Amino acid sequence: MTTYFASGSADAALTIDDFRDALSTVLARIGPRKRVLLVPPDTSRLPSRAGELTVLCHEMLGGAVADIMPALGTHTAMTPAQLDLMFPGVPHHLFRVHRWRDDVQTIGMVPADYVSEVTEGIWTRDWPAQVNRLLMEGGHDLIFSLGQVVPHEVIGMANYNKNIFVGTGGVRGINESHFLSAAYGMERVMGRADTPLRRILNYAQDHFCQQMPLLYALTVIEQVDGGELKTRGLFIGDDHATFERAAELAYEVNFVHLDRPPRHVVAYLDPAEFKSTWLGNKAIYRSRMAIADGGKLTILAPAVREFGEDQQIDKLIRRYGYRPSAEVLQLVERHEDLAANLSAAAHLIHGSSENRFEVIYATGGLTRAEIESVGYTFGDIRTLSERYHIHRLADGWNRDVDGSEFFFIRNPALGLWEANRKVP
Repeated sequence: MTTYFASGSADAALTIDDFRDALSTVLARIGPRKRVLLVPPDTSRLPSRAGELTVLCHEMLGGAVADIMPALGTHTAMTPAQLDLMFPGVPHHLFRVHRWRDDVQTIGMVPADYVSEVTEGIWTRDWPAQVNRLLMEGGHDLIFSLGQVVPHEVIGMANYNKNIFVGTGGVRGINESHFLSAAYGMERVMGRADTPLRRILNYAQDHFCQQMPLLYALTVIEQVDGGELKTRGLFIGDDHATFERAAELAYEVNFVHLDRPPRHVVAYLDPAEFKSTWLGNKAIYRSRMAIADGGKLTILAPAVREFGEDQQIDKLIRRYGYRPSAEVLQLVERHEDLAANLSAAAHLIHGSSENRFEVIYATGGLTRAEIESVGYTFGDIRTLSERYHIHRLADGWNRDVDGSEFFFIRNPALGLWEANRKVP
């Protein structure tokens, strides 16, 4: 197990040429490959620069790139326009769609006693390590997973083997991974590299993936004032240490500690990335540890038009709404449809403010009735977009038109914000 390339610091600014040099070095070290599968994220991770890495791999490996499978997880397939935006110049015929309900294979079971140990008894079942069949049956001599390490609500720090076991995973694996983590507690995992779910995925990789030619490229990205993205690190390897080094840097540059809790946070969801609350609720996840008790969160979501990326999950969100965790756990006990879709149940827990702060959702495609039916406060997107004009706001603290103070988050997917919630 090897870290082939590691470069990064809190003030680094890696360029596309740095990426090219790094890939050239690594590909030379691992030797020629004849049949390669690339596994990048989809447009929900647009700032990750995984798109550029994919383009470079296609350029440098040429005809050896046989397949490209975006790690969709439960997300909908990428459109041709999205493929062109994220992977410019890469032929569409190379892309494969991951179907999480159908096209997966269970490659092993993480034992129940181990799962129970790492979750402190919260989840006591064995966990199925599932991947898309293409990873097992495609005859590839390199499976190259590309993505960004950033604070995450389910696993603590996103990417690495999550890109494989969740991004190309199946129904039971995804459902149970999300639910056990939600039951364990989102605040207990976010921003941490060592979490119960990460230990479970590491176990699966160590025990069931020995014959899979896995390699990971992990970026660390920071958004600086004005929305400019800086690539602070790139780490390429096939071992846990590669991820841990990336996670350490991500914690340093993506975890924002505020000296006081804002009573009002305004978060913006870029239309190129967010069209559902399933994705857009990162605005809630990533800011919840900062918002003052009794405060409010205003989410500007001009392209959000649905709740779930998956039709079945969308129906469940509409049926049950975003509720405090204790209520969701009771609903799971009483309702078979929710018990059969535990990732949806986990999402309902994650999307709730636990009645601690108000969530005002201003979308471009959901009605007042729809927003209020799931437990949020409706906001008018036109009115609020004029009041909180994103091109006039500074990242961080701002003054509202009434003189009150609010904190602006330009892209909640790129960080995690925390403050002491108690207000003097």
